[in-house]
Amino acid sequence: MATLKNLLTHRSFVRFTCARFLVVTASQMLMVALAWHMYDLTDSAWDLGLVGLFQFVPALLLTLPAGHVADRVHRGRLFATCMAIQAAVSACLVWATLDAFVSRDLLLWLSVVLGSTRAFQMPAQQALAPMLLPANLLQRGVALGSSALQAGTIGGPALGGVLYAHGPLTVYAVCVVMMLLASLLTLTVRYVHHATQEAVSWASAMAGVTFVWQNKILLGATSLDLFAVLLGGATALLPIYARDILHTGPEGLGLLRAAPAAGALLMSFAMLRWPLRRHVGYTLLGAVAVFGVATVVFGFSNHFGLSLLALAVTGAADNISVVTRLTLMQLQTPDEIRGRVAAVNTIFIGASNQLGEFESGAVAALWGPVVSVVSGGVGTVMVAVAWVKLFPALARRDKMQ
Repeated sequence: MATLKNLLTHRSFVRFTCARFLVVTASQMLMVALAWHMYDLTDSAWDLGLVGLFQFVPALLLTLPAGHVADRVHRGRLFATCMAIQAAVSACLVWATLDAFVSRDLLLWLSVVLGSTRAFQMPAQQALAPMLLPANLLQRGVALGSSALQAGTIGGPALGGVLYAHGPLTVYAVCVVMMLLASLLTLTVRYVHHATQEAVSWASAMAGVTFVWQNKILLGATSLDLFAVLLGGATALLPIYARDILHTGPEGLGLLRAAPAAGALLMSFAMLRWPLRRHVGYTLLGAVAVFGVATVVFGFSNHFGLSLLALAVTGAADNISVVTRLTLMQLQTPDEIRGRVAAVNTIFIGASNQLGEFESGAVAALWGPVVSVVSGGVGTVMVAVAWVKLFPALARRDKMQ
């Protein structure tokens, strides 16, 4: 309890955490609305996958330059600008819905804008957080921040599903307000900014890549997340599971999307109270294996309650991976290249989420959603086992520092 009080005395950290809560809530609402809107328009698993691909490609191209930007400019202002752009995207969707010109192409092009914006948002966000807390509070700060984000990830899909039942216009309008509030709140965050003095060059832009490549523990942890969620992510197929397998509507889809976050929220509370102190590497690998097994259970399930439980377990296991990976990254990275290292991590996250959604949609279009999800879960378990041999330094890592 005393540690939590210590965290709350850092006001800029609290404000930034609140802004991130608003952002993730609005983003989850927006993703629920976009996915359901696209499926209503096209009735196509392929197009659901394209929504993820159209976000991933611009993010992949822009993230490394964005990391360099995050090391040169004020990270809080950069983050606030990204929120304002996402508010503008939501406003465009409000306009398009009101005037009834929403189309498959419009949703895909707006997905490109969202992916481009998040390329700058994520490095700024990850590099700013450790500037707001001392090192001895960082792991608990990451866990508390994860709690707030998972609360938003729970509330966002559920609220988005309920609001979508009254039409997509309501969801898009609420997203505009929340994104603008997050932008304004971030502008109140204060920290001492030390801009990198490196000249803009290919070598400086690639400094984050070089650092991660040379640090085998970070390379193993980030690549583990990439392959695990690339194979095991079933998020893109939730509209299909909700409507065609579990026979529920937008409200059920919202609950399905919220279930992983519910499990992650409970796990982040546990890690806030009992942070990892020993056997960090094997705990990380074991959590990824559990994620894969729970994904297989979800893939075979046609019972709504069991599906919710399986998704909650995937969220709890994934939270262990997220908190462990981010804490290791922040503790081992010098501040002057944190933006660029965060950019590398963002590419891994983007690949595991957006590209994973495309992979799931493509496999589902060819062989059906059950084959897509189950094969991905099995592949995730195989990756966790393989990483014990490929990255022995990660597996044997005992403590965070």
